[in-house]
Amino acid sequence: MSNDLIARIERIEWRTVETSLDAQGFAPISPLLKADECRGLAALYQDDARFRSRIQMERFRFGAGEYKYFAAPLPPIVQTLRTELYAHLAPIANRWSVRLKPDPTTVEKGRFPETLDAFLATCHKAGQRRPTPLLLSYGEGGYNCLHQDIYGDVAFPLQVVFALGRPGVDYTGGEFLLVEQRPRAQSRGHAMAIEQGDGVVFSTRERPAAGARGAYRVVMRHGISTVTSGARMSLGIIFHDGK
Repeated sequence: MSNDLIARIERIEWRTVETSLDAQGFAPISPLLKADECRGLAALYQDDARFRSRIQMERFRFGAGEYKYFAAPLPPIVQTLRTELYAHLAPIANRWSVRLKPDPTTVEKGRFPETLDAFLATCHKAGQRRPTPLLLSYGEGGYNCLHQDIYGDVAFPLQVVFALGRPGVDYTGGEFLLVEQRPRAQSRGHAMAIEQGDGVVFSTRERPAAGARGAYRVVMRHGISTVTSGARMSLGIIFHDGK
């Protein structure tokens, strides 16, 4: 399965992904996961031994639902996604870093290494050693407030979410939400119904946007709209580890 999944990742039109990320801070990647892979990932949710922690969202006023962070070692399919997607997104992340710092002398060369292992070594040196990929589960009435997934000083500027269920069949509502805040402007929102096995790459915290005087920062947050019926589950791939 690993080689087949790697081949599917290689076939993604990465130039198109980068163009979309530059233009709006997110990009669909589809189709990527097969239906049986989605069902297998969703089934892991019942195996508590696979996870390091479980968060009830109502308790922290994060929304309504729950999510679980995978424990190390990650399931092979999750590890493959994290490793291979990082390798394709790191060059984009480095170009974003340069755009957000117009003076190239202020950008640390190779801020984001070519490989996930090298990047995680940086996280670990900063005291961020806990894996962050997770499964998120919402029932009827569930939702996720707008937020950013930052777990320490070291953060990768892009992350990926995959839909494991079928919108309109397994659940209704539950659109993926992205809201961007431009300086001195009203917020702009995007709502997406993600098909089973499809993913969305999006900005973790901020993205560069072209302005009259060069690039400026656009702050972004993401969430989930209210699930109106059924049950929704998704897989989140965050590349930095947490404290």
